[in-house]
Amino acid sequence: MGYNNLARFIRGMRYFFLFTTAALVAPLFASGPEYAQALNLYKRTEYQASLKLLLPVPQKDPGELVLIGQNYFMLGDAKRASDLFQKATAAEPNRSEYFHWLGRAYGRRAEISNPFSAMSLASKARQNFEKAVQLDPKNSEAVNDLFEYYLEAPGFMGGGLDKAAQLAEHIAELNSSEGYWARARIAEKRKEFPSAEQHLRRAMEVAPHQVGRILDLAKFLAKQGRFDESDQTFAAAEKLAPNTPKVIYARAATYIETKRNIGAARELLEKYLASQLTPDDPPRSEAQKLLRQASGG
Repeated sequence: MGYNNLARFIRGMRYFFLFTTAALVAPLFASGPEYAQALNLYKRTEYQASLKLLLPVPQKDPGELVLIGQNYFMLGDAKRASDLFQKATAAEPNRSEYFHWLGRAYGRRAEISNPFSAMSLASKARQNFEKAVQLDPKNSEAVNDLFEYYLEAPGFMGGGLDKAAQLAEHIAELNSSEGYWARARIAEKRKEFPSAEQHLRRAMEVAPHQVGRILDLAKFLAKQGRFDESDQTFAAAEKLAPNTPKVIYARAATYIETKRNIGAARELLEKYLASQLTPDDPPRSEAQKLLRQASGG
């Protein structure tokens, strides 16, 4: 049972560590002349160009190390990214953001490792998320990532619904809408689907202008097989945030996951790939994979 739980967790980690990147753009912690320009390139997803500016810098400060690591992370080189984040945390051991990134890099490495290596790497991800939250309990992104870990990981890897439920209350203290989202995730995990839906709708009510809350409900309804309601909810998200990449991607991915409207999914993914993306959006490589899947490749 333990091994099966681990296998399910590792399979799910790819989605988790790729698509929980909101608000993780590097803060302006470095002062070198190349940093600001490299950061702007990073925000435009021009990761190679950002690296080209930063790598020749002879004396790299922790902020520059982190931005280099973020570029490598986004390019899929999690090992190199984790090495850089480790150096940054050693240089500035009180930076919650640095430990959060180190946790994410270990998580990304876990998703592509064999189950035995993945167990150790995933545990390191958890430890660094916990350290990030310990250093700054108001670091909402680190709190949310730790919550997802507790929710999805088996108990022998430090996860568990009790831990997730306790952290959900802290999330609610930081942001009421996020709190309802966290409670919905717990209810869904417990297969309490009416309760999960109620929490998602409350999240929408308290944050009516956050398109992510609408997308959460639309994806949930699709998983429940309530496709007409899901499509209507996606339409509401599109009305609130027309042509937003995250809306386009979420709708396409949901169509493919539920094996319907495949032609529309292809059109949406092509539109997504032509959009101006940021590091907060799923990477183009993932959209391309979905497009190949939708095309039968």
